Amino acid sequence: MKTAQLSGSLRANVGKKDAKALRNEGLVPCVLYGQGEQTHFAVKRVPLEKLVFSPDVYQIELDVNGKKTKAIIRELQQHPTKDTVQHVDFLELSDTKEVRVKLPVRLTGSSRGVMAGGKLMQVFRHMRCQGLPSALPEEIKIDISPMRIGHSYRVSNIEIPGVKILDPANAVVVAVKMARGAVKGSDADPDEDEEA
Repeated sequence: MKTAQLSGSLRANVGKKDAKALRNEGLVPCVLYGQGEQTHFAVKRVPLEKLVFSPDVYQIELDVNGKKTKAIIRELQQHPTKDTVQHVDFLELSDTKEVRVKLPVRLTGSSRGVMAGGKLMQVFRHMRCQGLPSALPEEIKIDISPMRIGHSYRVSNIEIPGVKILDPANAVVVAVKMARGAVKGSDADPDEDEEA
């Protein structure tokens, strides 16, 4: 998993008035939980939003008044109209405790079926995974080069050592469908046609 650094300062008071004052100063109120007591702190909005509005998933190294911890974003609240981040819940990571995250799905290669005029349909942009922080990859890569018209790639086809995928095993992740302009059979191997 990709790592990023964030530094914050402990909050003197916890409450709506205090949170509003922090937001007016360009800070975002946050809470860290998971291992022992909760820590209430605030971080600068701009570096936090760069992590939040990124397609990647980050393991964040938090530095709160000199105390360093590793965490992931568990939950966030956004403004209903402005989309600005209002509050963030961080989950502290442990090397021996499994964690659940949503990992992005990246497609690589050029599908033979798409080159023959088929339509590529990506059903999953993110997948729910569970594993130790050290075992979790940055992303789930799927090579679509061998896919032809009518072929699909399911959750059960994905294997990541030490990581359990929580989405249904028979769910289709990506498929190549027949399109109007597609030529049926044009994406097949010439050797296979001879054998047939």
